[in-house]
Amino acid sequence: MPGAAAAPFVLGPGPELHGEAAGEGTPIVLCHGITATRRYVTHGSRVLERAGHEVVSYDARGHGESDPAPVEEGYGYPWLVADLERVVESTVGESGFLLVGHSMGAHTAVAYALAHPGRLDGLVVIGPVYSGEISAATLAYWDGLAEALDTGGVDGFLAYLDRRQGFDPAWRDSVLRFTRERMLLHRHPMAVVAALREVPRSRPFGAMEELERIEVPALVVASHDAADPGHPYETALAYVERLPRATLVAESEGESPLAWQGGRLSREIAAFYTKALSSSL
Repeated sequence: MPGAAAAPFVLGPGPELHGEAAGEGTPIVLCHGITATRRYVTHGSRVLERAGHEVVSYDARGHGESDPAPVEEGYGYPWLVADLERVVESTVGESGFLLVGHSMGAHTAVAYALAHPGRLDGLVVIGPVYSGEISAATLAYWDGLAEALDTGGVDGFLAYLDRRQGFDPAWRDSVLRFTRERMLLHRHPMAVVAALREVPRSRPFGAMEELERIEVPALVVASHDAADPGHPYETALAYVERLPRATLVAESEGESPLAWQGGRLSREIAAFYTKALSSSL
């Protein structure tokens, strides 16, 4: 039932992935961003379940409740996509579904879509960062975050983030507060340190031109840079330009980023999925 409590699951073999499924109906799978957990895609909203969907979410390896990567594996996108494949096989089965990802999860979702053409009903890309290039400056930033978390814990991580991001004063306190909340949810903080070092060095796909092969409807969710400079608006526009059937949505200037608004974001996703399903009939 849409109002029923979420049913937790644990998947193996391999690093155990902890997740949950809630609701009944056409499936939606959620993939969160780096240093986040499964809660931080729709932020606790149950709008999608009430709209008639089964919503599957899980903690990426090394995040939240999930196990760290084994010594012979890592945190790059090939491993993240393999974990997503495990989740889909165990929860969704052979049916079509909507795949939703934020930041690292958005890149994982795009890589999955490229590897499994025709498998999805639609794709939602929230706050993409990767644009086909990995710069030395970008790697230095992520390495600095990893070092701050490794040596200074959550407080050190937040101090580095505050110093380097240069948040607009209107959003600074909110960003630091909810970042602290999510960072305290990780059972294996040293695994998050490893992910911070490895994920930015991994390529979910090659050139941006590869996105032109994704033929399913796509919704790209952008944020304006004043509140969320870590997920550039221009990068989201670049995805819209390359994805053949893409639609762009974003908050109005001065509003809280749409990616932070769980209920409103969920309504956009539900409306998009309804339209995507109707267009396939």
